[in-house]
Amino acid sequence: MKEVTHAFWLNFLGHAPRWYKVTIIGFLIANPILLVVAGPTVTGWVLVLEFIFTLAMALTCYPLQPGGLLALEATALGMTTPELIRMEVFNNFPVILLLMFMVAGIYFMKELLLFTFTKILLGIRSKTLLAFLFTAVSAFLSAFLDALTVMAVVISVATGFYFVYHKVASNSMHRDDYYDQHDDSKMEGQQRRDLDQFRAFLRTLLMHGAVGTALGGVCTTVGEPQNLLIASRMDWTFIEFFQQMSPVTMPVLAVGLFCCVLLEKTKIAGYGVQMPLAVRDILRRYDDAEAAGRTERDAARLAIQAIAGILLVAALAFHVAEVGLIGLMVIVVQTAFNGTIKEHQLGKAFEEALPFTSLLVVFFVIVAVIESQHLFEPILTYVLSLDMAVQPGMFYIANGLLSAISDNVFVATVYINQVHDAFEAGSISREHFDLLAVAINTGTNIPSIATPNGQAAFLFLLTSSVAPLVRLSYMRMVVMALPYTLVLGLTGWLAVHFLLT
Repeated sequence: MKEVTHAFWLNFLGHAPRWYKVTIIGFLIANPILLVVAGPTVTGWVLVLEFIFTLAMALTCYPLQPGGLLALEATALGMTTPELIRMEVFNNFPVILLLMFMVAGIYFMKELLLFTFTKILLGIRSKTLLAFLFTAVSAFLSAFLDALTVMAVVISVATGFYFVYHKVASNSMHRDDYYDQHDDSKMEGQQRRDLDQFRAFLRTLLMHGAVGTALGGVCTTVGEPQNLLIASRMDWTFIEFFQQMSPVTMPVLAVGLFCCVLLEKTKIAGYGVQMPLAVRDILRRYDDAEAAGRTERDAARLAIQAIAGILLVAALAFHVAEVGLIGLMVIVVQTAFNGTIKEHQLGKAFEEALPFTSLLVVFFVIVAVIESQHLFEPILTYVLSLDMAVQPGMFYIANGLLSAISDNVFVATVYINQVHDAFEAGSISREHFDLLAVAINTGTNIPSIATPNGQAAFLFLLTSSVAPLVRLSYMRMVVMALPYTLVLGLTGWLAVHFLLT
């Protein structure tokens, strides 16, 4: 019996550290006791914090397993129902479709992306200008595409750079002029320092890109899922939504781009890291070798990927279908015309997104618990009891804080529905309703960059395959996002409080 128990213990959460396994078991044992002693509201908040802990330890153990156990326990304890979970999943089905197909579609476009961004990377030596371009381009694309799609592009580019470096370096590092061939210890130390610096360099580009998706995603109806929901509640068109949000979003965008430059210049929070000269040389030699060996067939592959990219942008811009279905179209076009016809070749494209898709469904269970236990309602009641002049600013703060620890889509959904009900009941005017809608949208989109669980794009980055490669942990993301959070969060609040009212 002792041997069997030991075997089960070894299998539980695999190679996760002992302290982590004990912590998760402690959570599972404590929750039923807490439910009896303190009631469902306290237990609900504790469960949310426990789930956030599993996200924070994503590099120790992927959150799907421990978070899934917490979700199963919450459902078994009656803190939510399978029917409400089903409703949450189906309400967010467009996001699931996007993850399943759009990310895979970007996978088949990685050669073109790597080709394009390699030219940009090697052509621009100024790190400040490069960071500015990553942030600005991510913001622009996120205003017309979906933030998750843009994040998938940035992740593909960073992963491509990393593996190009390793592929070439592993074959030629010992012949590289930057290393001393007669001193193995010095050579290994220099390699390690270059690798660490290159990881830091990629981390900064990834974080600038992630913040860029938030800067652009808040501006239009297609940038974030909750934007479309709010626009439909308010009966705003694409242009009307942009105009209503612009008193807040445009100052935030300008300050965000300035903050990007300032961070690179001051080098605080891990920014300002340059690409090592040895790595730049390796990437240049790789690019030269690729160009020299590129055949007409390779050129045709790039052309097909470019055509697929144009179709992608056009289809998304004109909203011809759900974003995920457009991603499926991109997969079909690229694979059909580039000869990817084997099932195992297709399967590789889905490896990146499906674990995260599963995690997102688990996240919806936690959201269902929040809704079932009405955890956010006291905050809403308090804010609506305040003077109308301060309500937009307080909605911005409340939504921002809750979005930073929960899901911004859910927070926006709950609050816009509650405010809409207040408007229908005649408690607030249409003009005030408009102000509160702007405050809710900007509050859920801007301060939520404080933590990876605030926005799906940030969580996707944390749980992607590139995060462990560049040592991008939960706490490192929080630290790197902190300057942006403080500056952009304050700018957004000032705009909501003064420019709107």
